[in-house]
Amino acid sequence: MKDLNDKCKIAVIQAAPVMFDKEACTEKTIDLIQKAAGERADVIVLPELFIPGYPYGMSFGFTVGSRNAEGRKDWKMYYDNSIVVPGEETERIGRAAKEANAYVSIGVSERDAVTATLYNTNLFFSPEGELIAVHRKLKPTGSERVVWGDADKGYFPVVETPWGVMGSLICWESYMPLARVALYQKGVTLYISPNTNDNEEWQSTIRHIAIEGHCYFINCDMYFTKAMYPDALHCSDEIAKLPEKVCRGGSCIVDPYGHYETEPVWDKEEIIYAELDMQKVPMSRMEFDACGHYARPDVLELKVHE
Repeated sequence: MKDLNDKCKIAVIQAAPVMFDKEACTEKTIDLIQKAAGERADVIVLPELFIPGYPYGMSFGFTVGSRNAEGRKDWKMYYDNSIVVPGEETERIGRAAKEANAYVSIGVSERDAVTATLYNTNLFFSPEGELIAVHRKLKPTGSERVVWGDADKGYFPVVETPWGVMGSLICWESYMPLARVALYQKGVTLYISPNTNDNEEWQSTIRHIAIEGHCYFINCDMYFTKAMYPDALHCSDEIAKLPEKVCRGGSCIVDPYGHYETEPVWDKEEIIYAELDMQKVPMSRMEFDACGHYARPDVLELKVHE
């Protein structure tokens, strides 16, 4: 492992998107980046699908073997507010990253520039404002598959930073053991996890992954409520069934020993700041290094088709 800068100041942004409104989401993103820059954050992380929001509880009119016109209209609204990558929105976020002099990670609903397919995508921007990594979610979870397609590129991109290798898996991708190993093989020290998981089981998962990979696990979730869905949606009956707090958050940071660096934050928007001791990463791997001295490549091998 290359030498790591000792300290990384990170800002984990637990925030609510402006649902189904890419322009307002982009404005809010820039505002939040500027706030984190005011605290001199080196790395700024925003949630899964922050542009234009996670449509929790919506079916878009799909049932097995059929769909309906009203759901199709809601899907088109979500499609219209998904973004082309690269595009106007990524240029604006890139400028904000440059002004902040920080790495920025953000989840978006990506609209393919050629086809009409959407992808659940995470983006990395450099402190120079460049879009340096685009990761599409390998397998949308459950009914997400009627909204987003399987990744067809950008499987496991990583970024070399002064604090080591930074990579991301989106939400339940982190339940895929081989996907985790694909990041471990690249030496990930900052494991970025944009997600919409506000349950107790997820907290157990992220602590396990941090100690399994002996890396910092950056758990970035949303907080949003039923009242935040747009009135223009046609599926008001589906929205009415949702709890008042649709996603409670739970964002936090776990250190390479599986301990909370910052405790989970619930039921509010908040920017979580922490100064990470990056020397914990190599020290934690003294007796267990998943793809180093504790590996048995003569017995077990992962082949990644990138």
